[in-house]
Amino acid sequence: MAESKPTDTRASGEPPLRIHLIPVTAFQQNCSLVWCTKTMRGALIDPGGDLDKLKAEVAARGVTLEKLLVTHGHMDHCGLAGVLAQDLGLPIEGPHEDDRFWIEGLDNPNMRMGIAGQSFEPDRWLVDGDTVSVGELVFQVIHCPGHTPGHVVFFHEPSRLAIVGDVLFQGSIGRTDFPKGNHQQLIDSITKKLWPLGKDITFVPGHGPCSTFGHEMLTNPFVGSIYG
Repeated sequence: MAESKPTDTRASGEPPLRIHLIPVTAFQQNCSLVWCTKTMRGALIDPGGDLDKLKAEVAARGVTLEKLLVTHGHMDHCGLAGVLAQDLGLPIEGPHEDDRFWIEGLDNPNMRMGIAGQSFEPDRWLVDGDTVSVGELVFQVIHCPGHTPGHVVFFHEPSRLAIVGDVLFQGSIGRTDFPKGNHQQLIDSITKKLWPLGKDITFVPGHGPCSTFGHEMLTNPFVGSIYG
């Protein structure tokens, strides 16, 4: 996916945030490289694997990484986050601590889903209402349990952009048949926490193409028209 250009809020014509999606692992999980265009400082959100590929993409854009962010504890989203953090000397922020059992389980081959992984301790567990900074960008943290109990969403209000991990997809929602998944919690997370942000929000899912909340309100068979 090419860099998106969120709505410009500055006279210079340069958007405050840019994002580049980098599919990683056999699950083609959308790792997001986000950066502040003013400072060229950035973060990788959900660096689950393919670390050489991630490093090359960051270098190609001249971005200086300052942290790693994690939406939830599933292997394809954070399996090698700890390895990358140690290699580059970066802190990890997220997810919510309710996903600790998933992250501790990354050392268990039965929880790896066939891909590489290593457990780690985030430098900062996140809770609903927290903020995280990337350069001069500030993302709101929204705790959205259901797919996993500790799943969080990162929302940049000025750009009308949300990185939602596996909470919501174009035409679908996250699975809830994993340990501690909860279907009703997931529906509530989407309809009570995400929909109020606005129909114009573009979202980056953990897999597949981007969409908008408005489009999903109208068309998504799980959380669609009756909620829109």
